Amino acid sequence: MPSFGLNRATGKAIEGFDHVIQSIDVIFSTRIGERVMRRHFGSASPALIGRAMTPNPVVVFFYLIMWTLERWEPRFKVVQITPSASAEEARLGHMTFEIAGEYRPRGHLGDPTPEGIMRTLIVDGRDQGFAVRSA
Repeated sequence: MPSFGLNRATGKAIEGFDHVIQSIDVIFSTRIGERVMRRHFGSASPALIGRAMTPNPVVVFFYLIMWTLERWEPRFKVVQITPSASAEEARLGHMTFEIAGEYRPRGHLGDPTPEGIMRTLIVDGRDQGFAVRSA
């Protein structure tokens, strides 16, 4: 049984990998402590947006991404994170990166079997927050 839900923008049904993308967007856009009934939900990475991305914060940033997805999105297993922002964008605190990983359609049910093909997400971190989309 694939996971499904509602599209946050349209209210229409959404399922499969599109639902995973939306879920990751919600996770990255939510700061830890922001949700009243789920204070532990979210990501610490929004706190790094706007900071100069020197090598040390980038490593911390990527670790936070991997840890957050491991904890909150069992349907996606991170394999590789690649920065794609220019040096000037990184200096200004803008972070664009690609996340390559395995889509596990039944991961939310405890079945870690991957779909079989690698999926890539583009994550754009700007002053207004994160935007996640499929590559």
